[in-house]
Amino acid sequence: MDIARASLRDFRNYERAEVGLGPSLTVVSGPNGAGKTNLLEALYFGCTGRSPRTSNERELVRRGANVARVLLDVRADGGEQHRLEVGLEPGLAKRIRVDGRPAESLAAVAERPLVSVFMPERLELVKGAPAARRAHLDRFVAAMWPTRAATRSDYSRALAQRNALLARVRAGLADAAALGAWDTELARHGTRLMADRRDAVAALAAPFAALAERLGLPAEAELRYRPRSAAGEPAELAAELGQRRAADLERGFTAHGPHRDELQLLLGGAALRSYGSQGQQRAALLALLFAERELLAAARGRPPVMLLDDVMSELDSDRRELLASLLRSGGQAIITTADADHVPGAGEAGAEHVEAAAGELAVPA
Repeated sequence: MDIARASLRDFRNYERAEVGLGPSLTVVSGPNGAGKTNLLEALYFGCTGRSPRTSNERELVRRGANVARVLLDVRADGGEQHRLEVGLEPGLAKRIRVDGRPAESLAAVAERPLVSVFMPERLELVKGAPAARRAHLDRFVAAMWPTRAATRSDYSRALAQRNALLARVRAGLADAAALGAWDTELARHGTRLMADRRDAVAALAAPFAALAERLGLPAEAELRYRPRSAAGEPAELAAELGQRRAADLERGFTAHGPHRDELQLLLGGAALRSYGSQGQQRAALLALLFAERELLAAARGRPPVMLLDDVMSELDSDRRELLASLLRSGGQAIITTADADHVPGAGEAGAEHVEAAAGELAVPA
């Protein structure tokens, strides 16, 4: 499943733009500031309903406009066509439609492509706070095993309820004994969440290490899941929460559980977050994304659409060829670059070329 055509209205610097995309490689070239990254952001937004660059969605609406809209025509593997629409008016709920039917979100929509994105901003996934890595890992779990998609949201709801009850107990409006039921509920979802994360990291570990080596990292790269709890059963996690109840009441929130887990990216045993160079962090992020792509292609029969922003500029010629060979292994990829010559295979049969210039998109003659 891939994206056949995209239509943008008042999205970032695009007032009105449409572009067709090939089923394999599409190279988007143009000068800095032309809107290449904005196009990738729009494609990701149309597939997921969220931005990979910012949490302030007001930034997505073009200056002077009130509403931004992205419309994607999607090609399914069996040949059928689908249409995804996401409209954004700041201050209001997003308007999402799938084949003309309203939808609350795109998370569980079968008619949307899976999508993976590399942007400079996404280096925060390697070097930023643990919350981003937890969220990314949980999204991979949902993509890899759709029946497990609800585990994270179930845990989050139970955590919110326990925290709300902690506040009520602190205010003298509830009895602390009532926390026992929420300890049990939180532990039930929490142990499942930890098991999902362990499964995901175990599956990713070998392809991540192999790809990191091929991308030139100078030592052994490793993914390591570091859960906050050592519990293997719900009763064990519930007991841990009970032991920490007094401290949680003093703080006013739950300080123990899977919402404090860490996913570490290591190079030679040292955390890339703290000790990796910018180039090593870029290579590790690419290795992670391509490892996920490999597993999703095998498990789901549909590799995610790869959105790669200016990924070739800091790679030598050998690494560019390697990256191009990974992309040619199957699936759709859209790559931005200031110079199309930096993308091996850009001029070959089957590759598409789009030029971006000042908020406009065109296929060169």
